[in-house]
Amino acid sequence: MADILIVDDEAKIGKLLAAELGDAGHRTTATTNPVEALDRVGATPPDIIITDLRMDGMDGLTLLKKVKATAPNIDVVVMTAYASVQTALDTMKHGAYDYIIKPFQTEELLLLVSRIEEKRHLEAENEGLRSYISTDAGDEIIGSSREIEIVKKMIHDLAASDASVLITGESGTGKELVARALHATSKRAGGPFIALNCAAIPETLIESELFGYERGAFTGAVRRKAGHFQLANGGTLFLDEVGDLPQSLQPKLLRALEEKRVTPLGGVRESHVDIRLVTATHRRLEEEIAAGTFRQDLFYRINVFPISIPPLRDRKGDIPIIAKSFLAEWGRPETELGDDATQRLVAYDWPGNVRELRNVLERATIIRPSGTISANDIHLGDSPNMSRASSVTTLNLADAEREIILRALDSAGGNKSEAARLLGITRRALYGRLERYGIE
Repeated sequence: MADILIVDDEAKIGKLLAAELGDAGHRTTATTNPVEALDRVGATPPDIIITDLRMDGMDGLTLLKKVKATAPNIDVVVMTAYASVQTALDTMKHGAYDYIIKPFQTEELLLLVSRIEEKRHLEAENEGLRSYISTDAGDEIIGSSREIEIVKKMIHDLAASDASVLITGESGTGKELVARALHATSKRAGGPFIALNCAAIPETLIESELFGYERGAFTGAVRRKAGHFQLANGGTLFLDEVGDLPQSLQPKLLRALEEKRVTPLGGVRESHVDIRLVTATHRRLEEEIAAGTFRQDLFYRINVFPISIPPLRDRKGDIPIIAKSFLAEWGRPETELGDDATQRLVAYDWPGNVRELRNVLERATIIRPSGTISANDIHLGDSPNMSRASSVTTLNLADAEREIILRALDSAGGNKSEAARLLGITRRALYGRLERYGIE
């Protein structure tokens, strides 16, 4: 929720707006004095200022200029009963986020505030990403094997391109990390990076998540919501597990990509979107095309430049480096890997890839919080891909099934789609079992 300062020389209007925005969960303060508002900006800056345009002493345009000179990160909305093209030009020219015409409905103002909140959230996320991911693609993709060096070079070669990229590889290999590196090294690095896991969203909701919806589009749509296409405008849209996208939605995605336009559910007007698309999947999409579950034309559209991430078992020389990077990330410089532990890690085939390695090391640091981690501290073989019969401790069929499902979820890092794949069942079948056994 936002911290909002309302400036209007009519006290009743200020109090009314403060109450209505407060009822929506925002923190609000109202004042009739623009000078007092500037004092507040210098002491405890609000997130948003909503100011009247015509006021005695200091008008809203002057207040806007002074606020932007002092605190440019504050978003300012100007209220006016005297709207004109020149009014719009003046307010926007001097840094206003938008203006709203009096009289207006409370819902209009709430929608405007909601848009500002979404913008501020994305700006904060982008700033965090810029500090997390260096423009050097090699900084966050750990490893020195030939396979990983090839991936790093591909990321570097794509820095000046807007081409769609399809990242393939087994679950847990770090496909999203590569997607974020592609964004961070691109000319869109200053724009948003918006990710959506197509396998994690129910089929009934994924269209609205992608394209957004208008108020009243369906039951429960009490306000307009921007879709991931709109949120990624000017940046990168990352669709993880694109192979799980419902067939009914594939032609709509293809049309949006080709025309660069989207229409929200319940809407009649299209909006232009400027995005760079990066997708990822653990599936073999060529096989999905042959089976009739994935459109060939969509495959060609997203697979302009393919990047294949090798499984961990094919680059075992990277395992010690990755393990040390995890220990450093967790702030355990005093914890070391013994030679026997390293040999045990390298000898294992890692069906869960880097994600499984991370889980195993995390368990080891719990057992051995400092000192040298030995082979006895490394517990392997909990993946459902290993021999399950030897690890199940009950002969009760329901209990055994529940235990195996829990281990699959643990090995998949909580990713239900990956757990279903490891178990050899569909996502729908897994969800049914989760409900049956009361597993959250």
